Amino acid sequence: MFVVDSAVRRVPEPIRSLIIKHHEGLKFLIVGGTCFLITVAINYTLKLTILHEKPVTALTVATIIATIVSYILNREWSFRTRGGRERHHEALLFFLVSGLGVGVNDIPLLISRYLLELRTPAVSLLTQEISDFVSGMILGTLLAMVFRLWAFRKFVFPRAGARPRPERRGAGLAPVPDRADDEVA
Repeated sequence: MFVVDSAVRRVPEPIRSLIIKHHEGLKFLIVGGTCFLITVAINYTLKLTILHEKPVTALTVATIIATIVSYILNREWSFRTRGGRERHHEALLFFLVSGLGVGVNDIPLLISRYLLELRTPAVSLLTQEISDFVSGMILGTLLAMVFRLWAFRKFVFPRAGARPRPERRGAGLAPVPDRADDEVA
């Protein structure tokens, strides 16, 4: 992507080397940030309209929709040179791992709402909503992100360099060589 290459070229050298070395993880974080925004928008749209009595369901639906977007972006950008599986197996594993990630994402909200009882009438509506955001959107997303990055690299896209890197036109960054240490044991 020209925009990313242009931005990376402007970063001072010591940091630029780190960015290039960890390019896959950074791309994963960018995709994750985009999907986080999608999740927040859908979650609060559902919570404020048709699923206001079912916050876990709203979060689950929002996370599933964002997961579909995540598959497309991760496969075609974050992990575009990784592979090692037939596409239908890769997709099945991606959605299986993501399904487990949805469960991981929901755990903090379930604990907050139903174990700690941070919900109305025990607490104010504002406290409930802040608790939902922190537990479901922040803690849940962070836990699920760490789990997904590990599982995607380990099971879904196991081999670095399995798919050819697309050729770039113009003066982009030099391609990052695929290294054996990119593979997760």
